[in-house]
Amino acid sequence: MLITVSGPAGSGKSTLAAGLADRLGYDHVSGGDIFRDIAAERDLTPLELNRLAEEDDQIDRDLDARLRSTARERDDLVLESRLAGWMAGEFADLKVWLDAPLEVRAARIADREDKDPEVAAEETRARAESEDTRYRAYYDIDIDDHAIYDLVLNTARWDADGTLDVVATAVAGYDPAVDEGQTPVTGVEYDFE
Repeated sequence: MLITVSGPAGSGKSTLAAGLADRLGYDHVSGGDIFRDIAAERDLTPLELNRLAEEDDQIDRDLDARLRSTARERDDLVLESRLAGWMAGEFADLKVWLDAPLEVRAARIADREDKDPEVAAEETRARAESEDTRYRAYYDIDIDDHAIYDLVLNTARWDADGTLDVVATAVAGYDPAVDEGQTPVTGVEYDFE
């Protein structure tokens, strides 16, 4: 089974994906880790790399191509990134979208990165705007359209263990034999295939 976990920065994607992969005995691939590695290789912060990506679309396209090929080629995997559900498309068995209010997400990021919450909120807002603009330009994806997801969850309502329990329950209850069909990902051209 291929499960995607998507959502904005600070929504709990990495925590859930790692915990879910561990619970299921699956591998975990994180687009965020790949993106942060690319930023570090270039001696940039993720926000700086996001800004650079506004002018150099190859940064996003390389990451997205890797996500798409991973989805096509792998199974027993939790694939996690902001666009994982969109990039995995028809290869995903279940697509999960996580979210939380900006203040909650910024506080999590501030704690994780040891920075002022107001700075984290402004950076998170700027990052989201930058990414939203690029996703529309590259693929005509409206990241706020959650229709392709099988499960949409506000992670401010549960702690990390509770969120994992909710999603793990949904995964355990999934039966392909009675699946009447996922919402198709349409209108996206994967021009890197």
